[in-house]
Amino acid sequence: MDVLNEWLRAFGTLWTSPFYYLALLFVALHARKQTVIERKLFSVKLHSWWSEWWRMLIWGAAVGASVSVVFLFLGAKLSVPALLLLWVLAVLLSFARVRYFCFAYAAGVLGLLQAAVGGIDAATLPPTAATLVFEVQSVHLPSVLTLVGVLHLAEAALVYKMAGRLATPLFFEGKRGKTVGGYQLQGFWPVPLLLLTPMAAGAGIEGALPWPTVFGGDLGSAGWGALAFPVLVGFHSLSLTRLPQSKARMSAFRLGAYGLAVTALGIVVYFVPTWWAAVAAALLCFGLHELIVALDRRGEALASPYFVHDARGLKVLAVVPGSPAAELGIEPGHVLRKVNGIPVHDRAELHAAMRMNAAFMKLEVLNHAGESRFMQRAVYANEHHQLGIVLCPDEHALYVVEFEEGGLFSFLKSRRSSSGGMAGNGGGGERLALPAPSSPSSETTLRM
Repeated sequence: MDVLNEWLRAFGTLWTSPFYYLALLFVALHARKQTVIERKLFSVKLHSWWSEWWRMLIWGAAVGASVSVVFLFLGAKLSVPALLLLWVLAVLLSFARVRYFCFAYAAGVLGLLQAAVGGIDAATLPPTAATLVFEVQSVHLPSVLTLVGVLHLAEAALVYKMAGRLATPLFFEGKRGKTVGGYQLQGFWPVPLLLLTPMAAGAGIEGALPWPTVFGGDLGSAGWGALAFPVLVGFHSLSLTRLPQSKARMSAFRLGAYGLAVTALGIVVYFVPTWWAAVAAALLCFGLHELIVALDRRGEALASPYFVHDARGLKVLAVVPGSPAAELGIEPGHVLRKVNGIPVHDRAELHAAMRMNAAFMKLEVLNHAGESRFMQRAVYANEHHQLGIVLCPDEHALYVVEFEEGGLFSFLKSRRSSSGGMAGNGGGGERLALPAPSSPSSETTLRM
């Protein structure tokens, strides 16, 4: 009963934490911005920001509950100062690269800092420095590494489960200057965690945990309690060379492998408590995450763009939900070969073929396997333009996306400079800042 009461107490404090509400607000603003970008590019929204916000909230809560249960049996020794150090390091690292705002990098740096200050006598330092050094020395690195690993396993599960809903179609400038289609895969989930934390005698629940744990049963031998700790789990990548669902599944596999590896590193460091094991684990925590980024970029750089028109016909970039095209089963990556019996290879031919019989459409569509499918449907006046089909761009596309990887200051500066409205860009267009992805591109503004 004491355990249940402690968890209910911690759960209640979650709703008084400003960080959780900031995470909810961030997710809502991101979902809203996604629909704004879709309207500007395609004159129609492909996602409902309200439903997407609720979906992210629910899945984040489910993952938070699952991760919290896992940590009940891991017995990780996570203190408030250790968690604050992770946040501070993540923020500081983001000034170098926005994508460094991740516990994987913060945990790696924290492990190296702990090894560096391990031999310092904090008592000989000024009070502020002594407190900081003492807190760094007191961090239980196996618990921190395990937290990073389990959170990445949770991220992998979320990316795999919500693959299709993370994708936003965009227009990009290809390697040879040709405009190509692609997808931005992006999702953020507010994850509320209830974590075990050691407490002084007389605080929380006295004594050790009543069940065995991976990290031993000495957790909080004087006392222990549950700590509400909200986390914002995020994923960001680009897919120009394959279908977004395929890219998401591949990314989920890599994230899952990384999560398992870092969790294993945490357990190894616990059973091999030496400075060299801690340094090796910290470097691997950082380096393996960079390896994922490098593999992603290399895969996109070496492969050919997928969302481009070819000799077979017009390739579909996206389909508006609830549109005639969606009802017919047309999907991104399908190819419109014939419309009303006429082969189509550009928008002019498509519109001419559609005007031949505006009230009834007969389509020949090639699926992902290259097999022909014949479809037909009546068309009504109030239905979506082009049956709700969003085609890959051609040479007449007005909008392209450019990404530039930079630090937090440059990202915020680009957002401020882009909020003023119109800016010169060939035909003229509005500049909207996007987060720098961890995959193929190297640039940071959405130029319209």
